[in-house]
Amino acid sequence: MDLDAVRTFVAAADAGQFQDAATPLSITQQAVSKRIAALEKDLQVRLFNRTARGAQLTIDGQTFLPHARELLRVEARADASVRPGRRALRVDVHSRRIAPAVLLQDFHRAHPRIELDVVTLDADVHAAMAAVEAGAVDATFHAVPIPARHLPDGIRTARVIDEHHELLVGPRHALAHARTVTPAQLAAHRIWMPGMAPGTEWADYYDELAAAFGLTIDLVGPVFGNEALLAEIADSAELATFAGERTRYLWPDSYDLRRIPVRGPAPIYPMSLIWRDDNPHPALATLRDHLDSRRVRSPDTEVWLPTWVS
Repeated sequence: MDLDAVRTFVAAADAGQFQDAATPLSITQQAVSKRIAALEKDLQVRLFNRTARGAQLTIDGQTFLPHARELLRVEARADASVRPGRRALRVDVHSRRIAPAVLLQDFHRAHPRIELDVVTLDADVHAAMAAVEAGAVDATFHAVPIPARHLPDGIRTARVIDEHHELLVGPRHALAHARTVTPAQLAAHRIWMPGMAPGTEWADYYDELAAAFGLTIDLVGPVFGNEALLAEIADSAELATFAGERTRYLWPDSYDLRRIPVRGPAPIYPMSLIWRDDNPHPALATLRDHLDSRRVRSPDTEVWLPTWVS
């Protein structure tokens, strides 16, 4: 159905005269007549009775009018759903528990009028970057172990998160009462991180971290979810795992889990915002400025970063 003809029909119905409908539409009276005639032909009914006093809706015209108005409302909503600045900014945070989700919630509090569509793509940096490139999301957060010269054309990145590590242990673990731990101290303990997919940027990061400090990172075991992982650690005197400083976990008080900062040096997991430089959504620039202003530079004089961080 020709929506211009529908728009013209509604304008003529409201005006009661074809000439009066022509002016706000910026077309001639003849064009109004042609559009309505074409619509009547398409619908196979007469919508107006033309008289010397103007145009009066027929019974079919009266029946069609509310549906015509709804068609125009749907058209306006469809247009607004994708037009930059009107649709929600679509951002991938990979997981709603980790630092990017925390920062995005902080952004929402600071800019409550900006609509957000927060998604969690099950993707490594390459797949997430492809989603940005294809326009499936406006932005994503990932560690980027790729040199800038090897990024796809039009893809931009900016490091916005330096996430500290914490050791997560149960009350019977040997390090449960430590205020901080060093990577060297962890060499004698089993760090359990089941299900970490090889070839991902986070697997590469932990491989390099383990090699740098002689850590044993155990990937063995089925993945039953975070709740099961926390229950196992709470009940064990040997198991421990890493958690980001801003990662949000909830567990029963009876678990008595401990989060112990890792320092001396402090391993840092670097994450970047990834976007397309030709993305016109105005909220994207606002998000980038917000993240840059909130970026916490590590106060530690001694930090450890993977070799691919410049």
